[in-house]
Amino acid sequence: MKALIAMSGGVDSSVAAYLTQKAGYECIGCTMKLYDGPETVRDGSHTCCTLDDVEDARSVAQKLGMNYYVFNFKDGFREKIIDKFVCAYENGLTPNPCIDCNRYMKFDKLFERAEILGCEKIVTGHYARIVKKGNRFALLKAPDESKDQSYVLYSLSQERLAKVLLPIGDLTKAETRKIAQENGFINSQKPDSQDICFVPDGDYAGVIRSLTGKEYPEGDFVLKSGEVLGRHRGIIRYTRGQRRGLGIAYSEPLYVLRVEKETNRVVLGSNSDLFSRKLVAGDFIWTCGIIPEKPIACKAKIRYKHKEQPCKAQVLPDGSVEVEFDEPQRAITPGQACVLYDGDEVLGGGTILPD
Repeated sequence: MKALIAMSGGVDSSVAAYLTQKAGYECIGCTMKLYDGPETVRDGSHTCCTLDDVEDARSVAQKLGMNYYVFNFKDGFREKIIDKFVCAYENGLTPNPCIDCNRYMKFDKLFERAEILGCEKIVTGHYARIVKKGNRFALLKAPDESKDQSYVLYSLSQERLAKVLLPIGDLTKAETRKIAQENGFINSQKPDSQDICFVPDGDYAGVIRSLTGKEYPEGDFVLKSGEVLGRHRGIIRYTRGQRRGLGIAYSEPLYVLRVEKETNRVVLGSNSDLFSRKLVAGDFIWTCGIIPEKPIACKAKIRYKHKEQPCKAQVLPDGSVEVEFDEPQRAITPGQACVLYDGDEVLGGGTILPD
């Protein structure tokens, strides 16, 4: 059986390739060139999609005796990922472009190319697990919760879960690095990529201005009462829960409560104002393959580093999902993903809609 290995150049996908080959699959390695980023990041930054990444992946594939290809998938990346990212910030939302990239670029393109190459399986280096439960497949959290990536994989359908392998899902990061080191992989100690590939320095506003050629006008910082406290530097610079960089002197710490595109205002308030119990998530995908007909008790995670919390979820007539937490949650942020869990299993996920 043939497997197509998505090799980012990092240690995780390299070990995934090794374990897949060891399991008896005929493996083909590939790196997806999605974005024209910097050629090298040996200066210590933690981005992806660089020439160094390609060469690291090629080195591992050669060591394993695997065929290896670099696929140019840059067409569509600007429209499906970057433009969506820009549009979100322009509308007061906080997007998660890495989830969109997994959904609309990486897996879509991988499955297309796998069919052409006659590969029955797709392999990635994500820390999550896929198991068969009766006549369906379940996406599960990794045992090592500090590395669990099930949150970013919620868009995998049942059809795709049947064809995806996640060989390192049961490993810790230390175990993964040990396997890489034992096999002499060049990237055994390579840092994890953490930055968005097209925002390697973390300056979202600078990148958006550069991409659009637009200057975003100043507007008012206001309290919930409407009292004006000062001027902001353009709504693309602010997200719910933000405290740093406001430049406002006040009797208590202030945080961004919401960004109003229509009025070009940024509303500020206290930390306690950030807590709420309800959200609605749209574009919802039921990863588990089962759409509940009645409200269900489960847990929900509202950002990557958030610990999932008890809640009730129910499907609304338009297919979106209303989530009500048992306890108020801080800074539920429109544009981020809300992912539902039943124990270790991902039930599904969608994008948090504006209040």
